[in-house]
Amino acid sequence: MDKQFIDDLANRLANAVPPGMRSLQDDLKRNFSGLLQSGFAKLDLVTREEFDVQARVLERTRQKLTALEQELQSLQQQVKVKPD
Repeated sequence: MDKQFIDDLANRLANAVPPGMRSLQDDLKRNFSGLLQSGFAKLDLVTREEFDVQARVLERTRQKLTALEQELQSLQQQVKVKPD
């Protein structure tokens, strides 16, 4: 997870506390940041770039599978496979 994203989110959460608790704002920012990092780590998230790479790999794999299925069908027609 992007550290800047987590820091921005922690700041927004800390800034949302009631005015009477503003003196705790720095502690809250640190605590929110730690909680967010821990929570996101447990989610086992991937970056958008990693997702896009895997999507391209999957698309190529699907194309290859389709081509192999067509080739197999063509070969079966040529051989005229008879069921046992």
